[in-house]
Amino acid sequence: MSVPLPYVLILYYSRHGATRAMAERLAAGVESCRGIEARLRTVPPVSPTCEAVDPEIPAEGAVYASLDDLRHCAALALGSPTRFGNMAAPLKHFVDSTIELWLGGTLVDKPATAFTSTSSLHGGQETTLISMLLPLLHHGMVYAGLPYSEIELMETQAGGTPYGASHVAGKRSDRPLDDQERQLAFAQGKRLARLALALAHRPGERS
Repeated sequence: MSVPLPYVLILYYSRHGATRAMAERLAAGVESCRGIEARLRTVPPVSPTCEAVDPEIPAEGAVYASLDDLRHCAALALGSPTRFGNMAAPLKHFVDSTIELWLGGTLVDKPATAFTSTSSLHGGQETTLISMLLPLLHHGMVYAGLPYSEIELMETQAGGTPYGASHVAGKRSDRPLDDQERQLAFAQGKRLARLALALAHRPGERS
């Protein structure tokens, strides 16, 4: 019987598809590494009407995340469009439901990162990434941004920050990822996978 591969959970919310496209590039970066795989998951929108219920499975794209997806991951990448310089409410709603994992220290010492998309160049990318960083630190995770060894950080004219990959979607939210944004998202996924594999085999600890 084969042992399942460890996986990087790429958990995102996407309204117009840009954050989803970034998630797919992170997944490609993860799966460029041997011995680990990517698991794409999303979250349902938050309805202002309490009685509204979404289908259990989305019509397209990734399925909705469960706490078990998070519980058993080797690493985590959170992705969200910006909402006034903050993560979107649907993603925060899911993150706020992880108290059970926090109480058990389930995510302690696992690597994590974040990525975002905004309509404008100065639309709150870095503060949105930091808003996703805060609960990761409370969970005891090891945050991994993008190092300046990724030369696209110095060359990009759109998205890309040392806090995590980002994208400028344009005022109509229809601008595709450019080559530098695509490469930075790929590099972020690859780095997260490498860290997950390294931290899963920490010397001096019993398996």
